[in-house]
Amino acid sequence: MLFRLFLLFSLVPIIEIWLLIKVGKVIGALPTVCLLLAISLIGAWLAKSQGLRTIAAIRSDLAAGRLPAARLLDGAMILTGGILLLTPGFFTDFLGLFFLFPLSRTFLKAWLRRLLERNLAKGTITVYRR
Repeated sequence: MLFRLFLLFSLVPIIEIWLLIKVGKVIGALPTVCLLLAISLIGAWLAKSQGLRTIAAIRSDLAAGRLPAARLLDGAMILTGGILLLTPGFFTDFLGLFFLFPLSRTFLKAWLRRLLERNLAKGTITVYRR
């Protein structure tokens, strides 16, 4: 686990710097900074709108007496996307926007469900019940 964290914290900045240099060479320094700012503003607006929509859906589910598990997962993904958008760079901005779009969240939730079911079937994850 420590090695994976080391890779994460060393590879992501390297990828970000490489992408910033490549984009900066193609479109220039000022347009690169303006593009990063535009992506951040769009991402902030999207995170706010998706977050408010998810909160309203959670309240609706709770008022109807339903467990809002899928909505809570959406909220966690929106929060993750917002945090990734705070990190400067194109790679993390792309990942952050991926977490913010509802269609991509649907695919990500389906992938997580398959991963969880596969690990439960193999016995690598156990569920404890009271």
